Amino acid sequence: MPDSVRPRRHRWLAVAVLALALYVVLRAAGLFGDDGDDTPPPAKASAAAPTPSSDASPPASTPSAASSYDPAQYAAQVRTRARQTGVSAQLLMAILYNEAYKPHDPAFERAWQKYKPDAAFGIANMHRATFDGVKQGRDFARRSWDELPDDRGLAIEAEAWYLHDLADQLPAGRTTAYSKDDLLALGYNAGAGNMLAFARGASPGSQARSYLDRLHANWAKAGKAVGAD
Repeated sequence: MPDSVRPRRHRWLAVAVLALALYVVLRAAGLFGDDGDDTPPPAKASAAAPTPSSDASPPASTPSAASSYDPAQYAAQVRTRARQTGVSAQLLMAILYNEAYKPHDPAFERAWQKYKPDAAFGIANMHRATFDGVKQGRDFARRSWDELPDDRGLAIEAEAWYLHDLADQLPAGRTTAYSKDDLLALGYNAGAGNMLAFARGASPGSQARSYLDRLHANWAKAGKAVGAD
């Protein structure tokens, strides 16, 4: 075997051994499902149920360790933040339903974030950069992104203000058949730049269309949860 080939094979062998060791560690920690892919597995449900606040006085913090939850339990906070930010309560709730596809257990979210550092936090699945941008000048400006898994009220507040900021960026004249709420949901999923492109008539990609389809599927349920007409 040529000398130039032997070191290269040794390097690949080392990489393979390291990858296998990492897989064993992560599987032992429960970060892989039974089929071995990297889809987050269902987390164990906690006995403690979330306790939403009243409409009149939402708390600064609504901690809960429950991994399975119905976003409708947070209808009071959603209505309050919708009034505060001038966005649709039904849209806020529909997005929470859209983002309920993964377990929202604080320990699980932090473990998953160590495996995927770019993962989002909280029941509204917000990334660090988005949270750090939206909190500027707001009453939660001193709060930290890594508090989102423990504080569902903060997650809803940040979601509402982000949608408010996206709405401020929408042009008055739009050359698209999508409604304002559709565009805001697309912006929440794909970012402000893509939202503006869609508002000018660009066609969403398959991921954005799938997100919008789920929003429409959740729309009636979200309306019922917040008491929309």
